[in-house]
Amino acid sequence: MRGPADLGVVEAAAALQDRRVSSRELCDSCLARIAERDGRHSADGDSASVNAWVRVYEEEARAAAVRADERLARGDAPTLCGIPIGLKDLYAAAGKPLTASSHVLDEEPTRDCEAWARLQAEGMVLLGHLHTHEFAAGGTTDQVGNPWALDRSAGGSSGGSAAALASRTVPAATGTDTAGSLRIPSSMCGTSTIKPTRGLVPMRGIVPLSPTLDHAGPMARTVGDCEPLLAAMAGTAAPAERRPLRRAVVSPRIAELDPDVAEGFDEAAAALGADLVPVPPPDAPLDLGRDLLDVVCAEMLAYHRRFDDRRQLYRQSTRDFLEEGERRALSAEEYVAIHSRRRELTAVWLDWFAEHGVDAVVEPTIPLVARPRGKGYDRAFTDSAEISLTHYWDWTGFPAVALPSGVGSRSGLPVSVSMIGAPGTDWDLLAWGTALQDELGAPAP
Repeated sequence: MRGPADLGVVEAAAALQDRRVSSRELCDSCLARIAERDGRHSADGDSASVNAWVRVYEEEARAAAVRADERLARGDAPTLCGIPIGLKDLYAAAGKPLTASSHVLDEEPTRDCEAWARLQAEGMVLLGHLHTHEFAAGGTTDQVGNPWALDRSAGGSSGGSAAALASRTVPAATGTDTAGSLRIPSSMCGTSTIKPTRGLVPMRGIVPLSPTLDHAGPMARTVGDCEPLLAAMAGTAAPAERRPLRRAVVSPRIAELDPDVAEGFDEAAAALGADLVPVPPPDAPLDLGRDLLDVVCAEMLAYHRRFDDRRQLYRQSTRDFLEEGERRALSAEEYVAIHSRRRELTAVWLDWFAEHGVDAVVEPTIPLVARPRGKGYDRAFTDSAEISLTHYWDWTGFPAVALPSGVGSRSGLPVSVSMIGAPGTDWDLLAWGTALQDELGAPAP
């Protein structure tokens, strides 16, 4: 039987505005689901728990829900008022602990990060913080179990957010994306997201991984549910009119795919039909080489120097990143040269989109299904398969929508497809992604 916690963002908003359900009922239903399905909340997780939630703020959530109901009763509440949400444990919430799922960081910010401040102003109800791969430095979040199969990875680094959505403990969540961290867990858990155009959502007050590459964005069960969340986080209304999808192109970067992923991609391509046309690839490198790793390691090192006296408290994989940054010791000249190459690559792709009238590039979100849990923190750089398709679009800053393309007939695990557009096409991508999801459906574990 469906309960209030099963409502998506758009469904819940309509029910709240019509007073068919109260925010307090919705909040209580989500809290009961967390108690029922999430297992014990712990730093390392266990084989029998989803463990998506780091901390749950029950009393504060119920009080916020009561305030939302009062606002709704006055008849002038925003669309998202009264809807519960979970924040990735990188998003500062004033007066709440902030740990980045690490023993290294233990802060209590005095002000909200800008993205959460905007969501809170809309009247959203904070249920708690959700697990991230430690400091967002990986694609696994192995302390979290995948609701489709607890022995499988939920993906990362926003693994707690995707797992909470898939286990129906919250209708909305936030994440970040530096090399794929919104899209990888969404793919593995059968949920949806948009990595916005770089800079559309402010990063102020969010714990950084690599500031020149970081993106913040919404996560939900459907693409349609991501739209009002993105509008709130970006501080801008979604336009009423959208361009029709006329020309989508299969990515020139697709390599070997798991058979289930290939099957799901074929389903998505068939649903797109005549909109999917052949276009020659751009004259651009399709492999970034070491550039991405060098930027991430250098920028991580700059932020994490403040914790040098606590380095023994990091998980091994995070220490590996910092030690790699020290070993490489990029000069200022080398760092500037890398970003010059990044800007040129981005310009080539912009020219290609314009020259060929391309609306969207379509590709599998990741080339594999969720792998077994347990190795993501042993050593760094073990998630190259997970980020192999996603990281490129963080490098260029282009927006990308990710949505389920089915459930694998062999694995029984979800697979995913992404649509990538030129900067500023976020709202069009959301409309096209929603239409594609209407064709493909939204699976549930």
